[in-house]
Amino acid sequence: MAINIDKKVSSILLKRGLITSDKNNEILKQSEKDKISYLELLSKNNLLSPTDILGAIATESNVPPIDIDKIQVDHALVQSLPQEKAKSYGILPIAKIGNAMTIAVSNPFDILKIDELKLVLNCEVRLVLALETKIQEGIQRVYNPGEKEMDDLLEKTVAEDVELTKYDIDEDVNATELSAAAEDAPIVKFVNMIIYKALQEGASDIHVEPFEKKVVIRYRKDGVLHEALTPPKKLFNAIISRMKIMTSLDIAERRIPQDGKFQIKFEGRQIDFRVSTLPTIFGEKVVMRVLDSSSITMGLDVLGFEPQALGAFRKAINAPYGMLLVTGPTGSGKSTTLYSAVKEILSPEENFMTVEDPVEYQLEGVGQIPVNAKRGLTFALALRAILRQDPNKVVIGEIRDGETAGIAVKAAMTGHLVLSTLHTNDAPSSISRLIDMGVDPFLVSSSVILLSAQRLARKLCQACKRPYDKLPPEEKLIEIGFRPEDFKNMVIYRPTGCPMCNEGYKGRFAFLEALEIDDEIRKMIIKGTSVLDIREHGIKQMGMIPLRRCGILNVIRGKTTIEEVLRITEA
Repeated sequence: MAINIDKKVSSILLKRGLITSDKNNEILKQSEKDKISYLELLSKNNLLSPTDILGAIATESNVPPIDIDKIQVDHALVQSLPQEKAKSYGILPIAKIGNAMTIAVSNPFDILKIDELKLVLNCEVRLVLALETKIQEGIQRVYNPGEKEMDDLLEKTVAEDVELTKYDIDEDVNATELSAAAEDAPIVKFVNMIIYKALQEGASDIHVEPFEKKVVIRYRKDGVLHEALTPPKKLFNAIISRMKIMTSLDIAERRIPQDGKFQIKFEGRQIDFRVSTLPTIFGEKVVMRVLDSSSITMGLDVLGFEPQALGAFRKAINAPYGMLLVTGPTGSGKSTTLYSAVKEILSPEENFMTVEDPVEYQLEGVGQIPVNAKRGLTFALALRAILRQDPNKVVIGEIRDGETAGIAVKAAMTGHLVLSTLHTNDAPSSISRLIDMGVDPFLVSSSVILLSAQRLARKLCQACKRPYDKLPPEEKLIEIGFRPEDFKNMVIYRPTGCPMCNEGYKGRFAFLEALEIDDEIRKMIIKGTSVLDIREHGIKQMGMIPLRRCGILNVIRGKTTIEEVLRITEA
C-alpha cells in the first residue's frame, strides 16, 4: 500500500515542532476539501519554506536533498527512461554509474514503489530528495528542451505578430511575416529536432496539436501515441509555417485542410513524410506520417504470419492470374504486406503496375500511378488506363467503390494477377463486401483466389517481460479462445516496462488469417451461402487459422499478451 506523503510529512513537521497541531489540522482539512496537496498549501500560505520542509523530510528519511534547478541531466540517461514513466512514478533520473541509477523522489517512504522501480529500471536505485513540484518542473525541463531553451532563444527573434493566444478562424495572416519567422534559424533547428527525435524513437506519426493554453507534440510508437514535447505557445505559428514550407503548402491559408509531402535522408536511408493540416478552434493541427522504405525490404517470412497463412499467401502471389485481397482496419499494415509481396515476386520479365492514393513507397522497377481526384484521375480511371499498358501484375491501393471493384475483378479474370486491400473485419466478409459493391457473385467466385485479414500486435519487450504468478481460470481462457491442449506447461507473460521499451512493449508484428478459395467455396459464393458457413468451411476443411487463434498462439509463445490480442481481434 502506498504511503500518503502529506500525512507522513505532517507528522514529521509536528514531531519536529515546525508547525502547531491546530494549524496542521487546519491545513490537512483544507487540503482534503480543496483537493490541493498539503505541501502546496504550506508553501502557498507561507507557513514553511521549501528548504525547511525538504530538510525535515531528508533528516527523517536519511535521504540527501538535491537542488534540481542546478542539475544538468545527461541526455542519454533521459533517453533511456520514457517521459511517461518519469511522470507516472514522479521521479527524475539524475545520473547513472555502472548499474546504479540516482533518481530524485519526493516520497522516499514508499518502499513498495521504490522496489517496483528497481524492477522497471532493471538496475540498482540510489535516492535523492526533492519536492514534487520541483521534480515535475525538472521533468518538463529535461524532457522538453524546446520549452525553456527555445523560449529564451526566440524571445527577441520572433515577432509578436506570430504569437498565438487564441485562434480566430477568420483572422487575416501576413504571409511575409509568417514566412520570415518560419525561416528563422532557431525555428528551423527546432522543427528538425522534432523530426530527428521521432526518427530516433521509431515513430510512425508525428502529431502537432494546438490547445487553448499549450501546444503538444506527440509521437505514435508501436501504434500508441506518446507525448514527446510541449513547445511554447508563442512559437506555434512559426512551427506550423516551417512545416508547411518544407511541404510546399500555402502558409497563408489556414481555413481549409491541406496535404503534401517531403523527403529527407536519415542514417543513409530515404525517409518520406506525408503531411496533413487541419483547422481546429485553436489553430492548425498537423500530422506527419513517417514512410520508411526500409520497412518494406523485409521478406514475408519475418512479418509474423503462421505457416498455414504464409504458405497460402505465397501460393496466391505466385499464381499467374486471379485476385488476392488483404483486409483489415486502417493502420493494420496492409500496404506493407502488399509491398513486401511485390518485392518478393518482382521480376524484370514482367510488367508491374500500381495505382495508389497516395504512393507511399517508391519501388524500383514498378510503374506507380498516384490517384488525383482533383484532376479527375480516380482509381477506376487509372485502373482502366493501366490495363491498356500490358501489365502482368497490378496492385490497387484500395478498392473503395463498385466501379473499381468491377474493373479489378474483370482484370483478374483476363490473365492479370491483382493485389489489393479492402476494409472488412475478417477474410470471409470480403465476399459479401464485394457483392454489396455490385459485383456479381459468379464473378467474385471466378476471380478471387485468396482472402486474408491482418492485424498488427505489439511485441512484448524480451528484456523485461515477466510471467504471471497466477494464470486466469481455465474456463475463462477457453472462453477467450484457448484450447485444453494449450494448458500443458503453458507460461503467459505480462508487460512490466523498462528503459528500453514502451510500457513493456517493443516493436510490432503482423498476424494474418488466410482463406484459400477452393471449388466448394466457389459454389457456396454462387449459392449465396452465409459468410459464417464459408468461414466454418475455411477453418474445418481448408485449415484456416482465425485471427484470434493466431494471436493466442503468439501469447503462448511469449511474443505478446492476452490484453493485446483482445484489443485488436474479435472472438
